[in-house]
Amino acid sequence: MFNYFRKELDWGGRKLVLETGKIARQADGAVMVSYGETIVLCTAVGVKTAKPGQDFFPLTVNYQEKAFAAGKIPGGFFKREGRPSEAEVLKSRLIDRPIRPLFPEGFRNEVQIVATVLSHDMENDPDVVAMIGCSAALTLSGIPFFGPVAAARVGYKNGEYVLNPTIAETKESALELVLAGTSEGVLMVESEAAELSEEIMLGAVSFGHAAFQPVIQAIIELAEHAAKEPWALTEKSEAELALKARADAVGRASIAEAYQERVKQVRYEKVGAAKKAATAALAAEGLDVTKAGAILHDLEADIVRNAILDTGIRIDGRDTRTVRPIIAEVGILPRAHGSSLFTRGETQAFCVATLGTGQDEQVIDALEGEYRSNFMLHYNFPPYSVGEAGRMGSPGRREIGHGKLAWRAIHPLLPEKDKFPYTLRVVSEITESNGSSSMATVCGSSLALMDAGVPLKRPVAGIAMGLIKEDKGFAVLSDILGDEDHLGDMDFKVAGTEAGVTSLQMDIKITSITFDIMKTALEQAKDGRLHILGEMAKALTGARGEVATTAPRITVINVPKEKIREIIGTGGKVIREIVEATKCKIDINDDGTIKIAATDTEQAQKAIDWIRGIVAEPEIGVIYTGKVVKTAEFGAFVNFLGSKDGLVHISELQQGRVNKTTDVVKDGDQVKVKVIGFDDRGKVKLSMRVVDQATGADITETVGAKPARGEGGDRPERGDRPERAPRREYRERSDQG
Repeated sequence: MFNYFRKELDWGGRKLVLETGKIARQADGAVMVSYGETIVLCTAVGVKTAKPGQDFFPLTVNYQEKAFAAGKIPGGFFKREGRPSEAEVLKSRLIDRPIRPLFPEGFRNEVQIVATVLSHDMENDPDVVAMIGCSAALTLSGIPFFGPVAAARVGYKNGEYVLNPTIAETKESALELVLAGTSEGVLMVESEAAELSEEIMLGAVSFGHAAFQPVIQAIIELAEHAAKEPWALTEKSEAELALKARADAVGRASIAEAYQERVKQVRYEKVGAAKKAATAALAAEGLDVTKAGAILHDLEADIVRNAILDTGIRIDGRDTRTVRPIIAEVGILPRAHGSSLFTRGETQAFCVATLGTGQDEQVIDALEGEYRSNFMLHYNFPPYSVGEAGRMGSPGRREIGHGKLAWRAIHPLLPEKDKFPYTLRVVSEITESNGSSSMATVCGSSLALMDAGVPLKRPVAGIAMGLIKEDKGFAVLSDILGDEDHLGDMDFKVAGTEAGVTSLQMDIKITSITFDIMKTALEQAKDGRLHILGEMAKALTGARGEVATTAPRITVINVPKEKIREIIGTGGKVIREIVEATKCKIDINDDGTIKIAATDTEQAQKAIDWIRGIVAEPEIGVIYTGKVVKTAEFGAFVNFLGSKDGLVHISELQQGRVNKTTDVVKDGDQVKVKVIGFDDRGKVKLSMRVVDQATGADITETVGAKPARGEGGDRPERGDRPERAPRREYRERSDQG
């Protein structure tokens, strides 16, 4: 019944298994991949005919995680998986990027890739498994695809590279790098690094590329047994070839002239007019112009690319290494905790940093379990940034991806949470865009955080590199424009500090590039990054000495774990009272760490003193300020240290004779008391008579010891003494204290 095939190999110390022919048999290609006990089902389906007039390749990749894969039931009201999480979106992009360049030029049939996580062993991340599975499914499907590709994760620890480190090992690694490629070269790189050198980063890419070659061979061997017949590719018709030749003849000169314009918006208008005129001329000749748009786009790319290779001069007049003019400013918004405006040519990022408390941390419900993140970076790309009117809505895949790239670049430089206990959020609003707004976000976010007083280890900058590669050679371009990204062969983004690389992302639009090209790009990117850091230093060289006055001040104190219950109180009564009275935010951890956040330092100190009073133990001889909470014939009960009660006996209320307790104190009075001992039940005995109530000074020596019985003094006669109160009332009140 099943036409089942299986391929197995040992890879990175674990077993990698590819299976097909048993599940999802109606898909064009379906492969179930397991690595350890992580299992992902990958499918590929293509539509046999393209939609008439479609001028783009409609490829969609959907990576989805099922809660049952980790033995969980989804949270929320509906109890089923809903819209993709950010992690699922990012992994969908990760799969898309290396496979998209491997479809034939001009292929316009719709293709859908679905990767479903069926099992997660909490050790092996499903992303690399899914990338391998999707490549295998496409290879088996018969859909035109110049694969296969494979992928790997590379770590770096103790000076050595680690292949496919587990989730736990990745947390201890100085590098997390995911790459994918073919047997010929690398197509995609995504990484976060702890300021590593360019040589180490390039070595990691080389190590990973060599490591996944056995996986490519396994996919090929599986395809030899299970692949479907390949689809026939449609050759270009004579009419299409004729249209291309005529388009070149009537449009090349005018499009080339339009690209002499240096100003982006004016250039766009001139290029658009030239293409419109060429289309009209072709139509006037009676040619079918339904495919003229794609043909003129190819002509446009040929003009721009060859001009750069022939002259070394780019669209805006720069050479290949020059970075556009930079203006960096900070302190733009008066009420924000930190803000910056980073402008590089026609690309501009308005970045704002906000400091919050532990209550503001983002709660993430992942397959690996729920965890909290205290650093968020949100990237927004409104249509006005490119002079367009468009739909405004929830962030798309591109915005999520660019935000995560900038997050990776800055994350390694953040201070330790226990040393700087704030939750950090940065918002990057792209207000202008003409190339590499994600790297402008890195620069602007670094400045905004430092402006907010966040002690980054070092400032971070980023730069985007491009590539033009033809048979006659190649050119690596520093700080690429939008057109150079669109018409070029590579988008290579490098972020880091003066000490090393913190993030590297590479996407290739051709089948592969050599390591020599990659090395050249890294070296050129380092020069550009150092230049940008120098320009940023004109605005701010490091973090401000303290956080902004509008930001909360967080004080961290530690209390014994057994005292947490007293601070919280029954049903949270005590902690709510503290918060309401002081207007502070208070986070209490199970280990006894308490964080008090407030913009008013006096209120913060009040909360700190209150909490310390609750956990403090009374000390003999120490003077405290307290409040009379009850009077009795035999004395007064005083509350002090927040939650402690003690008895001031009538004989300790003041110097001399006291006939009635209420002659000296009343309920609600603020008094100063000294701890003079404890009774046999551990209850506190207090004295007011040995404390100067005005100054709080100890006057024990001035008062002297209390006269003993029979030694005289103002001792009342028996008939004048107040009746002895029943011990029961004292004990009841003492028990309450």
